[in-house]
Amino acid sequence: MLSMTGLGFGSLALSGVMHEDGQVSSRLNLPLGLDPRAQHFPGPARTVIQLMMTGGPSHMDLFDPKPVLQQRNGEIFETRIDAFQNGSEPNKLLGSPFRFRKYGECGMDLSELMPHLATIVDDICFVRSFVSVHNNHTEGIVNLACGKMFIGRPTLGAWVSYALGTENHNLPSFVVLRDPDGYSTSGGLMSKNGWLPALYGGTEFSSRGNPVQNLTPAIPVLDSVRTCGLKFLHELNEEHRLRYPAESELETRIRNYELAARMQMTATEVLDISQETAATQTMYGLDVREKENYGTRCLMARRLVERGVRFVQVFASKGQAWDHHSGLKRGLTKECFATDQATTALIVDLKQRGLLDRTVVMWGGEFGRMPVAQSVDGRDHNKRAGTCLLIGGGFRGGCIYGRTDDVGYTVVENRLTVPDMFATIMHQLGLDHQRVGYGHAGRFEDATDSVVSEAQVHEGIIHGPLHG
Repeated sequence: MLSMTGLGFGSLALSGVMHEDGQVSSRLNLPLGLDPRAQHFPGPARTVIQLMMTGGPSHMDLFDPKPVLQQRNGEIFETRIDAFQNGSEPNKLLGSPFRFRKYGECGMDLSELMPHLATIVDDICFVRSFVSVHNNHTEGIVNLACGKMFIGRPTLGAWVSYALGTENHNLPSFVVLRDPDGYSTSGGLMSKNGWLPALYGGTEFSSRGNPVQNLTPAIPVLDSVRTCGLKFLHELNEEHRLRYPAESELETRIRNYELAARMQMTATEVLDISQETAATQTMYGLDVREKENYGTRCLMARRLVERGVRFVQVFASKGQAWDHHSGLKRGLTKECFATDQATTALIVDLKQRGLLDRTVVMWGGEFGRMPVAQSVDGRDHNKRAGTCLLIGGGFRGGCIYGRTDDVGYTVVENRLTVPDMFATIMHQLGLDHQRVGYGHAGRFEDATDSVVSEAQVHEGIIHGPLHG
């Protein structure tokens, strides 16, 4: 019909649409489930650990030294600042109170606040050109989680879980480890499934007390009674599923119940860090009160990816611990002391066990900080520039990617947006980000919304040639 009514042009357009990305199947939803799925092309990574430093770590005080900023300390910064500078004198540049030194064979400049990380700089890719889209925490966190600042899209962990499934059917594909003392501000938005089936959203495990809430009955029952009850529930669900085959929510709920039953046998054992040697626990800093909290979660993350969990999200602490509008020297010193050792131990431990090459470790917050003073000795939010770390999974170690201006206010070379980061990480997982998608609201939405953003894989931070 198109050929006859459009002189052939309609059929050409249809053919182009049908063969976009090489095959029609790339525009179909993947079947519901967590069975392992094939990569689109060979990729070195199999799992991801995301270390979340909510609040916005100060890049010019940790990873991106600025001699010019030191020289101009106290001078007026003529550039218009696009953030709230409450309680500060107008745009006075603030030099870093911390010393930098060169470390490793690569000669990487690193702050004195990171003495443990300094020992492994040759394994780390320092991305000094990370940019966000908003100076507010919630918008920045949602952007870091979803690739856009609008609530409702699937998060990176959900996309990876959907695209690759899991290598362990007795554990969730996407696990969240937050501070048991409280949530990070808006941090709960970082593990949502969005419009993907709920099966792919993050499952929260606790690093204190019972690892999985509501997994064990409050009143103990015999195993035979529980087995009988689960069997009966399964029969009812199957009958309901046959009546309503198009109800994906029911299918997801059934699978979640089945997963919960399997987790009763495995989750407690996997998260029992008492099985680790005293030397390993000490390496993660569990013998130091200020380091034990975050160190426990990092050790749990290693145990989870070791057993096939696809994506683990680790929050450094509750609230916005890296948000230093005042008291920068005191606050940043405290947070680095609490996290530096365990972050380093995680990378060393993965490497010793042969897991680092197949595991991408991400470290970062939602944005960077301003080069000007706020409240005399603090820094405000900065969406224009920040630093994130990418380790393992085929990323180049001992390298710097991107560059900011002389005072660290804005990126001037190789800017890395969150969609760019998603595309690059997915590439390392053997996934074409434009083929990882799901039909929603009348269109096929992919993991980076590339219809709008045209996210690109950043070759400069990857080992070897690109695939696919």
